[in-house]
Amino acid sequence: MFIPSVKSKFSLLALFVISILLFLWVNNSRVYIKRKYFDKKLQAAKLMQKAEIAVKKYLISKNKITDPINDPYKSYLIGEKNTIITTDRGNLNAKITSLNPNMAAVFVELFKKAKLKKGDEILVNFTSSYPAINLALMSAAKVLGLKLVIISSVGSSMFGMTDPDFTWLDLESYLNDKKIFPYKSIAASIGGGRDLGRGLSKEGRKAIIDAIIRNNVLLVKEKSLEENIEKKYEIFKKYSKNPKLYVNIGGGLSSIGNSISGKLVSTGYHKYLNLSNVPVKGTMFLFAEKKIPVIHILNVLELAERYKLPLVPDKLPDPGEGQIFLEPRYNVVYAIISLAILVLLIGVIILFDKSQMKLKHDEVYD
Repeated sequence: MFIPSVKSKFSLLALFVISILLFLWVNNSRVYIKRKYFDKKLQAAKLMQKAEIAVKKYLISKNKITDPINDPYKSYLIGEKNTIITTDRGNLNAKITSLNPNMAAVFVELFKKAKLKKGDEILVNFTSSYPAINLALMSAAKVLGLKLVIISSVGSSMFGMTDPDFTWLDLESYLNDKKIFPYKSIAASIGGGRDLGRGLSKEGRKAIIDAIIRNNVLLVKEKSLEENIEKKYEIFKKYSKNPKLYVNIGGGLSSIGNSISGKLVSTGYHKYLNLSNVPVKGTMFLFAEKKIPVIHILNVLELAERYKLPLVPDKLPDPGEGQIFLEPRYNVVYAIISLAILVLLIGVIILFDKSQMKLKHDEVYD
């Protein structure tokens, strides 16, 4: 059996050291290249940040308070866990992650994937559970010059817009009045169970209806979920001429039909939807039947991971941070040179070892 000589061991050690040095050389050659639509993405992220700051300043001026434990960035967009308009459970980590202004860049990419052009019209279903995601969508839409036809539901899951005195509609109206966004809901429902506030108290349902009235939004309150779906479908058709896309944010039942239907569709863009196994068809599915592409945003943490946005970061990222903006690239020439050097050195070591083995063999038979 051949036992490596001191020289052979030294050669292997030298190869190891050289390999590490070549790796560091190639790694340090990494540069970051701007991804497609970089400028639009950055504009959208800055606009979302502007909207978030405006809302925060406004609520502070109204002596509103926020919980710094549940709202670590003090954004004022993380509501209380339980109020009279809280409709369902909510994932606090998802709500915190959604505050990242670079979420707006994700919507720029999604809208571009849908091949939207300036002036195109989008149908949007907002819930009050993810106000920051709503702001991200509107930021991207404004930057790209898109038209929105919005219907909202006002009840919110835990940690969303759960303040009955400052609902999603109030936030939307404030930003519209300040001309930060040119968008406003044309209609709204109570939300929650059956989209009619089932599970809420009478006081809670009244508070939501009061919010809809004070914001001059059309109230959708039929006798059943199915009738609410049909009513919203007719409103969308009345106010939209040629929609190019339908976007659903959250788990609003009038949009997805029921929770099972919503989970059958993965988060993200869909040019077509498989409608064969949908038990109850909300407005999202009704428009999908008309061959309207869909963006469905239900799992915010999954969306963030897909686009390399940090989950519950220690500090709120600045606009322009992350791989949604910049793509790491390595110098190919450096990599080829390093590979050539390693192959050459390995070849030399193999030849050296063979020569050592031959010498040992000759010594044995001399």
